[in-house]
Amino acid sequence: MDPSTGCTKLKREEDFQDILEERRTSSDLRHALRSFNPSPYRGIPPCTVSTLNRTVLESHNLRYVMQQMSKESGEPLDVIKEEVTETLEEMSQNLQLGYIRFMSFILSKVFKKLFRRIVVNENGLHRLQQVIQETPVILMPNHRSYMDFLVVSYILFTYDIPIPVIAAGIRNLYTCLCVCNCPVALMGMKFVGEILRRSGAFFIRRAIGANKLYWAILSEYVKTLVRTGFAPIEFYVEGLRSRTLKSLTPKLGMLHMVLEPFFKSEVYDISLVPISISYDRVVEESLLAYELLGVPKPKESTMGLLKARKVMDEDCGTMHVVFGHPVSVRNLATGKVNRRQFNLAPRDLPMRPSEDIQAFVNGTAHVVLRLLEENMVLSPWSLMATILMQNLKGMDLKVLTEQTLWLKGLVMGFGAQLDWQAQVPSSEVVASSIVLHHSVVRSDAGYVVLVEEQLQVGDGPEEVVFRRAVTILMCASYRNQAIHVLARPAMLAVALHKTATSRREDIYRMYRFLQDLFYNEFIFIPGREGQDFEDACSLLKNCGAVQMINQDIIVTKNEEATIFFLRAVLEPFIDAYQVVFRHLCGDTVKDFTEKQFLSSVQRFALSLLLSGELRSYDVLSSDTQKNVLASLIRLSAMTRSKRVEQSYFMPNKDAIKRIADILAGEMPPGAVSNSRL
Repeated sequence: MDPSTGCTKLKREEDFQDILEERRTSSDLRHALRSFNPSPYRGIPPCTVSTLNRTVLESHNLRYVMQQMSKESGEPLDVIKEEVTETLEEMSQNLQLGYIRFMSFILSKVFKKLFRRIVVNENGLHRLQQVIQETPVILMPNHRSYMDFLVVSYILFTYDIPIPVIAAGIRNLYTCLCVCNCPVALMGMKFVGEILRRSGAFFIRRAIGANKLYWAILSEYVKTLVRTGFAPIEFYVEGLRSRTLKSLTPKLGMLHMVLEPFFKSEVYDISLVPISISYDRVVEESLLAYELLGVPKPKESTMGLLKARKVMDEDCGTMHVVFGHPVSVRNLATGKVNRRQFNLAPRDLPMRPSEDIQAFVNGTAHVVLRLLEENMVLSPWSLMATILMQNLKGMDLKVLTEQTLWLKGLVMGFGAQLDWQAQVPSSEVVASSIVLHHSVVRSDAGYVVLVEEQLQVGDGPEEVVFRRAVTILMCASYRNQAIHVLARPAMLAVALHKTATSRREDIYRMYRFLQDLFYNEFIFIPGREGQDFEDACSLLKNCGAVQMINQDIIVTKNEEATIFFLRAVLEPFIDAYQVVFRHLCGDTVKDFTEKQFLSSVQRFALSLLLSGELRSYDVLSSDTQKNVLASLIRLSAMTRSKRVEQSYFMPNKDAIKRIADILAGEMPPGAVSNSRL
């Protein structure tokens, strides 16, 4: 047990510390004004912000793109140069220590108010301190809350490590300050933007589309940051904040940009540092649920900030920030990428990535996401939420405690990192989690039930379902914090149940089908499908749930409850996909936009919930609906076409019906044709 955290199991070799402990006993102003002496990158001499921007403007790559744009559009080169200069000024950061100190002082107040502890692994910070001096560093946190934007820089300032430059949208950063009721946000969007710019943020437009010139400016700016080692670069490989609190499929654009200097041998190596941020309670938990149900995010305003003052009175428990081992891009690329191809063309001219480069970038993104998941620290509440999602009508507190203890043993056997207070009775751990998550769950006379929003006068049946869905999706999001630990053994449990025989080959085929189907729900490293199956088999064998006899996988009678529980973990996802399949096969519309699809699926699911035919609420999540759409496209059961700047989708109903039959266990996976299965 680590004395500073009271955890029974975190990473064995790591030294975890609560950085707020000192902040509660010493001056925040003294902390903000203390000496700050980070050790920078030693590759080349440091440069100023103005030198950095001038290097971007004078780059051969950008000049080439400007000349091409001038030829294509007929605009004078000087006009395009002026546009490039203005865009760069809009985009670029202007990192200044004085503003870092100011933000540190403000955030110390905010974090102490919101969190009991912010626990970090000091060993990881020491590794980061060393690697920053040796190679350009890319910081790659997961993205679960608007708080993520602020906490990494705050921690690095605390430990005398160079402050990163952060790729972000200004509205996202402003919303972050509004959500945590930071006084800075009262100054308005324009002033906040400048403060954040001087705190290291560089801003990317939300909608870039096919704007070649903007892409060229952004790409050259990012590559110049890497080549010069100006500062660590921080960006989110998931691209967006996860509204479901589970990993999103990676967005590859920014990763392509930061890796290109390595591909072109402009730097010897690049270090990728995964940063896993875990929350006991997410500040914007109800906002996430409403967004999933299609209620738009509220616009940021001073009045909205004032109304959000009550957020500061909430208890968000503990935040864990785990800095993973640096990943050498050079080591990852060995034997996978042929960098000689870049010797065949001028290095300062844009090149379309080859297939091996695209595959490598995609694989690297998935590797980073898996590392992020492996370093996540689960709270007892994540385990409780997983159990409650299988008991939506409520359950006895004593039974919940017993099942949570059982699940604790299972996930730790599966390799999870768990923050469970040692020497505290389990009943107290569970009771304190219920108190902390009072917005989701409550205990009445020893019976635990989900909290539901109070009904308003005139609310009809649909409003009743909607209000219940808000709470259930909030609970589901905390279940999702643990889903990466359970997904693979759960898919094997489902495959065992759906397959008519115990033959390993047949079970593997069903497992692969599930992995392909849920490719957008969970993170799978490309090319590791067989290893994932073997890992799942080993986990179930080690916990005694299955036996391997020759070429058969047999469920042991004593552990049938484990298999049943794991199947139930995936049941909401299976139900959601089947509802969408049923809707698409019965709908008479030939094609539709994404907006039309989301609206029609939600109406159909709502009707099933009202009739009592459906019990799972996960299908109401717009993210789940989009994942089904992406899965069908990937499996060639849906085609996408573009008309007048709008994407239209056309379902192949026969293919969708076959997929639905396989998922129901009514047809073996080998019967699917014209797909990637």
